[in-house]
Amino acid sequence: MSRKLALRDALREAMEEEMRRDDTIFLMGEEVAEYNGAYKVSKGMLDEFGARRVIDTPIAELGFAGIGVGAAMNGLRPIIEFMTWNFAVLAFDQIVNNAAKTLSQSAGDFMCPIVFRGPSGSAGQLAQQHSQMFESWLANTPGLKVISCIDPADSKGLLKSAIRDNDPVCFMESEQLYGYEGEVPEGEYLVPIGSAIVRRAGTDVTLVSFNKMMLPTMEAAELLEAEGISAEVIDLRTIRPLDYHTVVKSVKKTNRLVVIDESWPFASVASEVAYEVQKYAFDYLDAPVLRVNSADVSLPYAAPFVEAFLPNAEKIIKAVKEVAYAGSR
Repeated sequence: MSRKLALRDALREAMEEEMRRDDTIFLMGEEVAEYNGAYKVSKGMLDEFGARRVIDTPIAELGFAGIGVGAAMNGLRPIIEFMTWNFAVLAFDQIVNNAAKTLSQSAGDFMCPIVFRGPSGSAGQLAQQHSQMFESWLANTPGLKVISCIDPADSKGLLKSAIRDNDPVCFMESEQLYGYEGEVPEGEYLVPIGSAIVRRAGTDVTLVSFNKMMLPTMEAAELLEAEGISAEVIDLRTIRPLDYHTVVKSVKKTNRLVVIDESWPFASVASEVAYEVQKYAFDYLDAPVLRVNSADVSLPYAAPFVEAFLPNAEKIIKAVKEVAYAGSR
């Protein structure tokens, strides 16, 4: 049995279920308690779990991230919510230099089971300092696991897996899609970290994406179907560890690949996917791998610039027709 839930509600269910199961888990961040969360993800949790386990913090990301790392090293399992990952840049010293390195620096004596979560990427007209994707930055750090997903059912199962994981996990959401609804199973279930999923089967081209770029990718696949081009769509869900096996298997069938990624193009997740495919499926490719990334500039405020900056279905279709040589038919 399943029911339709918004992304925010699926995430809340994951945290509530895990906090009922394990009293070492707590939630800490800006406005998570009295205000019920900046995006209402933690609505009602203060009433159930109390102020010792749902903790409001000052606007001091480096400080409360550090408190969380220390708590994780001493037997607790913190969930640290950032109002946006843009603000979490201030906490990267704790995330990258402490959380990610605790296990190796202690020669295995200390683990750091902590989840850092919050929205990533553009959320409309929020300008340059509030519109950035950090998946590729964080995934570049050994010791961190990085999840980036907006499907409500998968997000719930992945967040539960992240909370139970003994490594630090960065969980990337979407500010624009907390109200995005999907069917979520009832009862206990987990989604494994490091496993991509085929959202749509196809034969002519493989489209790979993650997070909210899955929406224009699926839209493009439907429009291409009307033109006689069958696109297989893969949702990565986890960025590190990256499930390139699922992507390679698909490319060996379709012989063409377009990767859609909201990150800037240089050293992006799309770059890593392209590398893995040329390494393991080069002889199967009938065209160069193409990427559809955001523009290689800081995002301006004006609405026309936001539209021009981000990937969309039109840009994806253009890339697909290029790799399929459809434009010359």
